Amino acid sequence: MTYNSPKVIITVIDKGEGDNEVIGRREEIAVLEECLNSSRPEFLAIYGRRRVGKTYLVKEYFNNTFSFYSTGVYGSNTRQQLRAFKEALVEYGDDEKSIPKDWFEAFSRLRVILEKGDVTREYKTGKRIVFLDELPWMDTARSDFKSALDYFWNSWGSSQKDLLLIVCGSATSWIINHLVKDTGGFYNRLTKHMRLMPFDLSECEQLLQANGVELSRRQIVECYMIFGGIPYYLNYLKPGLSLAQNVEMLFFKENAPLRYEFRQLFASLFRNADQYIAIIRELSSKKTGMTRKDLIKTGKVIEGKGLTKCLTDLEQCGFIRKYQNFASPKNGAYYQLIDSMSLFYLTIIEPEKVDSWINFISTPAYYAWCGISFERVCFMHMDQIKKCLGISGITSHDYSWRSSRSTPGVQVDMLIDRNDDVINVCEIKFSQDMYEIDASYEKELIHRMDAIRKETGTKKALWLTMITFAGVRKNAYSGSVVSELTGEDLFD
Repeated sequence: MTYNSPKVIITVIDKGEGDNEVIGRREEIAVLEECLNSSRPEFLAIYGRRRVGKTYLVKEYFNNTFSFYSTGVYGSNTRQQLRAFKEALVEYGDDEKSIPKDWFEAFSRLRVILEKGDVTREYKTGKRIVFLDELPWMDTARSDFKSALDYFWNSWGSSQKDLLLIVCGSATSWIINHLVKDTGGFYNRLTKHMRLMPFDLSECEQLLQANGVELSRRQIVECYMIFGGIPYYLNYLKPGLSLAQNVEMLFFKENAPLRYEFRQLFASLFRNADQYIAIIRELSSKKTGMTRKDLIKTGKVIEGKGLTKCLTDLEQCGFIRKYQNFASPKNGAYYQLIDSMSLFYLTIIEPEKVDSWINFISTPAYYAWCGISFERVCFMHMDQIKKCLGISGITSHDYSWRSSRSTPGVQVDMLIDRNDDVINVCEIKFSQDMYEIDASYEKELIHRMDAIRKETGTKKALWLTMITFAGVRKNAYSGSVVSELTGEDLFD
């Protein structure tokens, strides 16, 4: 079976009755509608990690009715970027066939196109829509791109009441630092910005069903543990194959289309990608995360301001999360890998110890990977967890925690520190059947609670919360569980 790169990311199901049922993106579509119906010029920046569906969302919503569309070219120099922009200018009616000498000329020629009487307009509102995709790739070293875009908007675009300028990029840190948080020419120039997040489990289920891929909810959770909520990857899955067969074909067979996705992904997002990969690799070995000091001690990552930039970029792109030390907040933050695909690659693919996924599943190493990966899925569904616990309206902070003094050592998968004097101490277990607490594990749980109390000095109530896929079996040792969530709750 041949796997081709998916051309679309399904977000709309045609129900055949004239109405469409949207899969996810409702808040984002509302923003697009607001921009389209606005009576003022709009400058919208969309960002989010690569493959999450930014380009498709915009093209699908506007049905390609752009007054102008162009995209940056990965890995190209300034002249090559201008050449690609010129091709788009010609396609949309530019009479000049030469490559612009710089970005100021390029945007000047774009303005001429937009001022023509026959320029393409959105058919309902008459808006002129300009979509510049993968904007950070256009901003090559020592180019005048940012200054030219600044001048284009501030000198002309910001006075055009029927203009909607949409810029998009996977290099999230570029969009945030140069547009959203810019203190120069773009300060307060954006009228709106939105971050496109990965799908949650419920949205993944809808997408897979729309594609004819029938999986059980346990398989969908496992699918999330591999691919995350990235629609582009989910669209590779073929109907009629089990999840295990799909994973085998996508990662382990000859010419498997996703086997080298990890490196290609980082290379497309970051200059000096190896520095970012080195950080991700170190974080993949510590499930509760590492401090900046811990990372430097490994001797394998860049130090100083370079490390600060890399960590910020990785956090903004959604590969890692940053949280404070629960016991000693002043002692520095922890950084934890939460990206499913990165963890899968670094623990399963890169070591080259697994040559067949079908033969690997059900081995002890497989279940060890499941345990760690399911924890990441839970952290990506904190809203659902808090909703099921009935604490959505209570201010809280989320941590992982490991003891520094207890013997034996203690690690806690998840702590939810609430403002109502309660801490949910969450134990996360992924198993096919109901999880059974025995005498040994009960003793371990008691030790864990004691360690938290002694080392943190907290006076809050500690509530043991079990998050399992299939539930906890009631027996003589399960009485200490205050609250319980299952895999089904994560779909809520």
